[in-house]
Amino acid sequence: MRRTMLSMALAVVTTTGAFAQDVQQAELFAELPGSVGNITFTPTNRVIYSHHPFFGPDIRVAELGADRKSYTPFPNAEWNTPRDGTDCYFDSVLGLRGDENGIVWILDMGQRNGLTPKIVGWNTWTDELERIYYIPAPASVPESQHNDMVVNLKDQVFVIADEGIGPGGDGSQAALVIVDMQTGATRRVLQGHVSTLPEDVAIVVDGNPLTVPDGNGGQVVIKVGADGIAADSDFEWLYYGPLSGSAIYRIRFADLLNEELSDEALGETVERYADKPNNGGLTMDQAGNLYLTEVESNAVGIIPADTREYRRYAEADDLSWPDGVSFSLDGHMYVSAAQISRADLFNNGEVKNAPPYLIYRFEPEAPGRIGH
Repeated sequence: MRRTMLSMALAVVTTTGAFAQDVQQAELFAELPGSVGNITFTPTNRVIYSHHPFFGPDIRVAELGADRKSYTPFPNAEWNTPRDGTDCYFDSVLGLRGDENGIVWILDMGQRNGLTPKIVGWNTWTDELERIYYIPAPASVPESQHNDMVVNLKDQVFVIADEGIGPGGDGSQAALVIVDMQTGATRRVLQGHVSTLPEDVAIVVDGNPLTVPDGNGGQVVIKVGADGIAADSDFEWLYYGPLSGSAIYRIRFADLLNEELSDEALGETVERYADKPNNGGLTMDQAGNLYLTEVESNAVGIIPADTREYRRYAEADDLSWPDGVSFSLDGHMYVSAAQISRADLFNNGEVKNAPPYLIYRFEPEAPGRIGH
């Protein structure tokens, strides 16, 4: 279980001085008692976030209080309370996205209690359940870890990045998963493709490669497949890549959603878009600039649309393990500091993570999509 919860946390980077230029200092926005995973927003600028599943939180999804130091369970306590005889609760949540219609879409990996993974939509205007979409086999496999998603209202689909490092997984089963909003049908695509598979690169924090027990008394370096995922404002292209990897890839939605293409033919339509360091969270503004979280360097990077050349964009000394990054209608990008690398698992049993857990914000080059 510890290995499983660890892999939920990964959003990492290996950067060099060559990436650093004109770096913005991120602004501290909130201080909280629990580790923050991903953040999203409603049209009325309510701040909704996941408590990072790595730490096994009691409250899976929360709403930030007005004091920016407290929270309440979102949408209520019942949905954050496991119960026998039903799966209508949040089990293990990292990814969540708000849309322009006021629906907060919550991606439940289902790993703590062995539930079928699902997407739960909560209508923040009516304060009611909008819909549940299940992600059963074969769209989910035993190694599945559904990390993050794009909400594409134009084509009426969700596209999920499955890291392939669920229980016993080593990233080799990473893939993209498509969920049809109208029918609920699911498809698993690009499993085993270079664009979803992790590369053989270590995740290094403070000079130490991150490892977990291999089950035989030794340690193994963590390698994570498809993780960050984003779309352009016109939903022409989907951008994604393995967390452990040197490239961002893209594919046209027209190809991704063409069910007449074999997986092999679909793979041939994927483009290598740009070089990158290891990264986790991913989003795109309306000008086509990509923003990537840099866990090792306490920073967020950018791949500008014009140059496609990666560079560091915003940073803060206490932005420890930046995970999710998301746009608010107040004009800022928000990013969490989850402190995963400070956990006892990576520090010879010494617990170095501690509250307050922080949310930072910075000014992007251009506005983004609400909640993404």
